[in-house]
Amino acid sequence: QVQLMESGGGSVQAGGSLRLSCAASEYTTYMGWFRLAPGKEREAVAGIHSLRGSVFYVVSVKGRFTISQDKAKRTVDLQMNSLTPEDSATYYCAAGYGGVWTDPNNYKYWGQGTQVTVSS
Repeated sequence: QVQLMESGGGSVQAGGSLRLSCAASEYTTYMGWFRLAPGKEREAVAGIHSLRGSVFYVVSVKGRFTISQDKAKRTVDLQMNSLTPEDSATYYCAAGYGGVWTDPNNYKYWGQGTQVTVSS
């Protein structure tokens, strides 16, 4: 059983930055960040292949968000810059073993989520 714990959410004005962190009891092949906003479907935001270091981003955050891992600390961070109100959501850390990185069904373990609110 992999345990995930997110931290770092909060409220920020548009254009601001936040850094989310996910502490994992162990790494799996893929680690990802998803978000869920009211009235919307859960959306993949960024992913990382923990062994290769390959990173993946959804188009809407590319160039603004950066996913990174610290294997010594077993953390996966999401640096979010140039935030907009459309980025407001609950952000979840997820861990999985393969498949298409954007498909939440490919992630077996999930954190409890951390709220991000961006005001205009």
